[in-house]
Amino acid sequence: MKKTGFITLLIVFSYLFSIAQQQHTFTLGDTAFLLDGKPLQMISGEIHYPRVPRECWRDRMKMAKAMGLNTIGTYVFWNVHEPEKGQYDFSGNNDIAAFVKMAKEEDLWVVLRPSPYVCAEWEFGGYPYWLQEIKGLKVRSKEPQYLEAYRNYIMAVGKQLSPLLVTHGGNILMVQIENEYGSYSDDKDYLDINRKMFVEAGFDGLLYTCDPKAAIKNGHLPGLLPAINGVDDPLQVKQLINENHSGKGPYYIAEWYPAWFDWWGTKHHTVPYRQYLGKLDSVLAAGISINMYMFHGGTTRGFMNGANANDADPYEPQISSYDYDAPLDEAGNATEKFMQFRNVIAKHLPAGTSLPEVPAKRPVISIPEIHLPAATRIFDLLPKPVGSAKPRTFEDLGQAYGWVMYSTTLTGGRKGLLQLKELRDYCVVMVNGKRAGVLDRRSKRDSIALDLPAGKVKLDLLVENLGRINFGPYLLSNRKGITEKVLFDRQELKGWQQYGLPFDKLPAVAAKGIKAGANVPTYRQGTFTLDKTGDTWLDMSNWGKGAVWINGHHLGRYWQVGPQQTIYVPAEWLKKGMNDIVIMELIKPEMEMLSGIDHPILDVLHPEAL
Repeated sequence: MKKTGFITLLIVFSYLFSIAQQQHTFTLGDTAFLLDGKPLQMISGEIHYPRVPRECWRDRMKMAKAMGLNTIGTYVFWNVHEPEKGQYDFSGNNDIAAFVKMAKEEDLWVVLRPSPYVCAEWEFGGYPYWLQEIKGLKVRSKEPQYLEAYRNYIMAVGKQLSPLLVTHGGNILMVQIENEYGSYSDDKDYLDINRKMFVEAGFDGLLYTCDPKAAIKNGHLPGLLPAINGVDDPLQVKQLINENHSGKGPYYIAEWYPAWFDWWGTKHHTVPYRQYLGKLDSVLAAGISINMYMFHGGTTRGFMNGANANDADPYEPQISSYDYDAPLDEAGNATEKFMQFRNVIAKHLPAGTSLPEVPAKRPVISIPEIHLPAATRIFDLLPKPVGSAKPRTFEDLGQAYGWVMYSTTLTGGRKGLLQLKELRDYCVVMVNGKRAGVLDRRSKRDSIALDLPAGKVKLDLLVENLGRINFGPYLLSNRKGITEKVLFDRQELKGWQQYGLPFDKLPAVAAKGIKAGANVPTYRQGTFTLDKTGDTWLDMSNWGKGAVWINGHHLGRYWQVGPQQTIYVPAEWLKKGMNDIVIMELIKPEMEMLSGIDHPILDVLHPEAL
């Protein structure tokens, strides 16, 4: 053999050897997970990559290590990655593969949850809106059109992530199929279809299911590990898993809740850390693996919040802050809960190991008064309309989120009750260009008495999608806008013009001052200058309802009803010098000034606000 050939062969063998060295085995022992044949107790915390600016991912992972976590869990969000059918996006903040690889660089394992249903207080539970436009499609079922769309999606996810399985040299330990399916149904054939699609997509490692206590029998697929949600008594955890897994473990609490989420108009949820310390200690002492939901919630930016609803309770859209009273707060700083959990975890470290120092708190700034004198009325933002006899839903119009303006004319000179049948979800009612009132699905307020002036009257209805339901039977009833019809004085109104305002891109308008008394939704633009950057919170407590963008980043919604009165602005999205700000304000168009403060306000309610 020639010398050059020998060297080439040596290089090839060296490369193959290094790849083999990187690969691991991850299997189920009778009582523990086995990594390369040795017990591994996962101490995990949930972090969702879309809820954290990509620029901050590494900082949050370092905080996870500092609290004692060795693993992070994350969902994969279908509507983030396939916003329109066949159009995939794994770039920027949606680059889930980069998120997983970064976790490996920070010496963290990953538990992956690409369900594709996620719940997660996320719009439509993670499903893309366009599924509803496929006639006859039924999510979470064996309906062929759903399975086809699901398969296409999971194959795209597999291309991104299956090479990162621990058995392929990566750091993804195991992958969850479906998500709390037992709370929804009990079709084992459907679950097995899930399993087969995951394997076909390249997820050929360890698969598992997770369910709450009451649903574990319904949601478990025999042969896979059944994980438990919401139970932290070690004896009960072991009993439940043993009953559903051939009388043995290992034992995994897939969702352990250190607190809870919030929705508009309801008190901010907090739970003292003292209620959790003994439970965390006993779980870790028992050798049970655990995933905290959430370790760090972050922010549900844009229009991506979900909502809850069932037969007993009203529609409850969730707020933009996903602080969750988690150990790591919305801005990524350690809370007292973090420090106390860290102390418990430190007791259970392997001999001779210690935790890294907790990183310093992130710098904060208080932005002085920001003026936004330049404004544009909603009527000056309208694109070309779509006409129809009856109102068309967002989905009919091919629009996922934001607002739609419904316009028609009717004969005036009379009084009557205006009623929107099945309004979804919030509506500003305008008569001849002036606001007459608002309607709100949360309070089942779907009608308003109108006294119309004489002559032809222009009726405009600006409807907002406040978030599709993310849990329960109403997943199949999630269309937005005016979903049935509009009545005035018991007569159905027809002849509509619909104007889509998705705000996926900010309108390109030359805003100017508007006249006093123009009491209609208003689009305001402004700038502010900074000599240094830091985290800040926009104080929206004097504003009404709307959404905010800074430097092109959609920060989320605000609403005076509370409990959230501020909007978090990460330092990474600010810059020294000139910064741009845009606000879409629905009910207080006169507002043109705000400021930034150095702390959040997440616990103030104004139930009287519209």
